[in-house]
Amino acid sequence: MANGNKMIIPGAEEWIMQSRRENRKYRIMVSSPSEPPPPAGYPVFYVLDANSVFGTMAETARLQGSCPHNTGVFPAIIVGIGYETEELFPKERYYDYTPATSPDYHHRPDGTPLPKQGGAAAFLQYIEEELKPEIEAKYRIDRGKQTIFGHSLGGLFTLYTLFTRPEAFACYIAGSPSFHWNKTIMGEAEEMFVNRLQKEALNIRILLGVGELERHHISQNSKNARRLAERLSMFVDSGVSASFKEFEGEGHVTVLPALISRALQFAFRS
Repeated sequence: MANGNKMIIPGAEEWIMQSRRENRKYRIMVSSPSEPPPPAGYPVFYVLDANSVFGTMAETARLQGSCPHNTGVFPAIIVGIGYETEELFPKERYYDYTPATSPDYHHRPDGTPLPKQGGAAAFLQYIEEELKPEIEAKYRIDRGKQTIFGHSLGGLFTLYTLFTRPEAFACYIAGSPSFHWNKTIMGEAEEMFVNRLQKEALNIRILLGVGELERHHISQNSKNARRLAERLSMFVDSGVSASFKEFEGEGHVTVLPALISRALQFAFRS
């Protein structure tokens, strides 16, 4: 649909929301289906790095959700969390997606200092205590069918959420997660999560996806993702379903469209 010189995603709207705890501003983008909601409400996907991936996720969900008999994907609400800029990967993400300042990485590839880090706990609190209630007040959603999608540092945050607050979502999609950023903290968080799994069932699903061309990256995050999926797949009796997918011919950035398509199918798979 055209509006002047701009293309508009059907069923989408956006607004600016300021967090109470840290007064950080977020550009919230929401795509809602044209179909009436099912009795329990719509499934909902919370999408990180919305500046770069919201459009692809929203349109893929609209396309696949229009043919559920072929795709297995049903109409869903897509909630993108972005920032007040046209940059695809704004500097603010370094703070929101990382549990702590990295002890090993201090500069970008071009030599400039990295932005402030270590705000993942506050960001997760914002999602749970402020954003979700606002979405639930505006739209009919099924609280039992909530998915979080994150890639790279967003994948790191997705796993941080899984390990520290697994009940927050039913499905976790972590693409090319940046394990190397906070190795010690994430290792400790995983251990606490596993200890919890040994005591209770959580009924959650996890997909870790990477591009085939990431195999040879110095970070070894492709191997780390595969190994994590293998470790988590041992907890089927605790209600955990963990999968790893490597996308042929794709790299760290080009993997995104393929991962988005697979993420929707994975989340709806019973």
